[in-house]
Amino acid sequence: MDQEHGKTTIIKALIDIYKLNGKKVVLCAPTGRAAKRMSEQSGEEAKTIHRLLDIGKIEDNKLENIDIDFTPIDADVIVIDEMSMVDVFLMNYITKAIYMGTKLVLVGDSNQLPAVGPGSVLRDLIESEKVPTTNLDKIFRQAAQSKIVLNAHNVNKGERFITKEESAEQNTKDDFFFIKAKMQERILLELVSLTTGRLQNFGNYDFFQNMQVLTPTKKGMLGTKELNRILQEEINKEADFKNEKKYGDVIFREGDRVMQIKNNYDIFWDKETDGRYENSTGVFNGEIGRIERIDLSDKQMKVVFDDGKNVWYQFSELDQLELAYAITIHKSQGSEFDVVIIVIPQAAPMLLTRNLLYTAITRAKKLLIVLGEEKLVEFMIQNIDSRQRNTGLKHQIISSLNQ
Repeated sequence: MDQEHGKTTIIKALIDIYKLNGKKVVLCAPTGRAAKRMSEQSGEEAKTIHRLLDIGKIEDNKLENIDIDFTPIDADVIVIDEMSMVDVFLMNYITKAIYMGTKLVLVGDSNQLPAVGPGSVLRDLIESEKVPTTNLDKIFRQAAQSKIVLNAHNVNKGERFITKEESAEQNTKDDFFFIKAKMQERILLELVSLTTGRLQNFGNYDFFQNMQVLTPTKKGMLGTKELNRILQEEINKEADFKNEKKYGDVIFREGDRVMQIKNNYDIFWDKETDGRYENSTGVFNGEIGRIERIDLSDKQMKVVFDDGKNVWYQFSELDQLELAYAITIHKSQGSEFDVVIIVIPQAAPMLLTRNLLYTAITRAKKLLIVLGEEKLVEFMIQNIDSRQRNTGLKHQIISSLNQ
């Protein structure tokens, strides 16, 4: 059992225990993708925090400027997953929307990337030592056979990846590979080779079904913009029978993998699952799908998301989408993929940090490949400076509870 499977087991156990005692449990997470994953793992409905609080149409960066009257959440127990992604403004609204006596269970990993917004809520709560905390830090036998798990723990402790000799001694699975390359061009060649068939022989992996490329940056030859352009041409080649739509400097092509990059609570979707038809509204930041059809005459595009939702976008709405052959590590938080390929480019030190590398490693379920220069990886493992945030929450918690 590792941290990820450990927390899933505990969340399920908590739900069962509280339900047996007649308690109402509500599950939520900061992003749509994290909420979807929470639902899949627990077997229970999970909502985004925004939807739970009914502040869906308010963007995160505007939350600090509004004063909202909340109807308290009808729940005996509220479980919030991926708490490291919650900033102080969102946490403020969560606490305002809870009845006195409601239990709040916060689940997260303070070693992952902090929230995009201000504060370091989860870390401050833990370090205040005023909130009962359980830390999952034991690697059980089954997880100890995974080099992904072992290397995630090593990075978190500031230690290098395990060697081949150590791997042989511990009889670990071949689920982690570090391909050392200095030149960007060499890294790119390796990446194209891995994503266009090389891994199919290893584990019958298909790019669209199983793989995700992660990178720390949007810029440069190994940033998302350039990688998406290159991988699109290699994996979803231009063809006479595929319609395309140019939007800004991006070409959207039928068959492309795309990501929703902002919350849209109003857009309509429908899907059919096991003969049962559903429809509703809402596609959220971080959800990934594929372009099934581009209708040039009606100026609209159909995207089928990973959970089966069919969504039509007008061409005027394409600013909500971007290509997702490669995504930033920040965008991957709250998600899991069978196969993850991490590209390590030369970048600003603030982008090459331990918690960024740790977050990327913990996205992989079955196979992880790190592509880059050994010196840069070593730098990332030791670079913890950017994790420091100047916050006052810890001090305020300690002061108020000591009075």
